[in-house]
Amino acid sequence: MHPRTRELLSQASTATITTQLLARGLRNTFLHGIKPLNPANARLVGPAFTLRYIPAREDIDVLEVFKDYDHPQRKAIESVPPGHVLVMDCRNQGRAASAGNILATRLQVKGAAGLVTDGTLRDTPEIRQLQLPTFAQGASPLTNLAQHHAVDMQVPIGCAEVAIYPGDVIVGDEEGVVCIPAHLADEIAEPAARQEDLERFILGEIQAGRPLRNTYPPDEATLERYRATTGHPPST
Repeated sequence: MHPRTRELLSQASTATITTQLLARGLRNTFLHGIKPLNPANARLVGPAFTLRYIPAREDIDVLEVFKDYDHPQRKAIESVPPGHVLVMDCRNQGRAASAGNILATRLQVKGAAGLVTDGTLRDTPEIRQLQLPTFAQGASPLTNLAQHHAVDMQVPIGCAEVAIYPGDVIVGDEEGVVCIPAHLADEIAEPAARQEDLERFILGEIQAGRPLRNTYPPDEATLERYRATTGHPPST
């Protein structure tokens, strides 16, 4: 991802990004039901590194498997490059956690940009204190082996019913997480920044008492005030 793209997307809300993607025909990009563990540390931008789980099976997923350093879950944690986001497909199932504080801490130390799962996490009070932006559907103290079997990484997955391909750009904020197809990240970054700028101006107009009509969406007179006030062209 180009550094300028990362910078611009880090300033755009997930609401703005979903609008930009909708304008390009993409309607299923927001990971519904996933929230930040720490809303004060929710800003997240980075390429997706994917991990896929299938349902656990009692004769295979026993505690002894964690003695294997090459267990797929542990291998995935060690394989996430700096600046990337680990995105886990847990089939929206949260009875058992998909990771805990030790693994999340390892991700932070390695320089990962964040952790996203459509399942749950354990040790959430501790994970909440990390600098690693982390998103999940909630908490569960039960180890992942009770429900999840990690099978492969860096393959297309479904996370919260959204298709995530390795390298897609993941953006998070206080409201949740959105997935930008990799080939669209550069294309929407500048329009997203312009949309944010215009909407800040419109909000100021509404706060000053202007009605919605002719202001939101803006008519030409409003756009002219915007240009005169900011010196910027309007969002397109």
